[in-house]
Amino acid sequence: MADDAGMPAANAASLQATADAMSRVASASAVILVEGITDQIALETAATFLSRDLAAERVVIVPIGGAHAIGRFVMMLPAGMRRVGLCDLQEQELFRGELTDFQVCADDLEDELIRAAGTGAVTALFEAERDLRSFRSFQKQPAWRGQDLQAQMHRFIRSSSRRNLRYARLLTETASGRGVLPRPLAAILETVLETV
Repeated sequence: MADDAGMPAANAASLQATADAMSRVASASAVILVEGITDQIALETAATFLSRDLAAERVVIVPIGGAHAIGRFVMMLPAGMRRVGLCDLQEQELFRGELTDFQVCADDLEDELIRAAGTGAVTALFEAERDLRSFRSFQKQPAWRGQDLQAQMHRFIRSSSRRNLRYARLLTETASGRGVLPRPLAAILETVLETV
């Protein structure tokens, strides 16, 4: 159920986000290296809810296009620059090999956000975003029928690149509004913002 039509747009958006972030690194006081653009969107949204202005504090979030690129991006950063990271559980060894300070999402960002927002709030978001009918159809697919609701929501959100990008912001806003920002997001922002 992948959104193949949206993939070129999502890939272009990801490349552009990386290029934009890297263009600001030279003047940064700290850099947060993240696997992808959804991580960047979530962290920027969380910072806004925490009343932190990342640009003014010269903190740059760089989506690196996947955990396997971490070494290459670390080498591109100026020596002595404060650098931290955020990754998914299965990628922590790659980050551990390159960074001493990073946070791990268990299992991934979307799981963290769905848990923080709660399935009731996610269902309400689906309804508000006019995705509830599609989600209900998705739940009826043989592979997903009877599965755990949180797992269904996770797969539904990630099944479309555009939907995944949109819900990174929406779920972070919902979780932040409830005062339950996922620990890895809160911790990485706290770590980097206390040093700037």
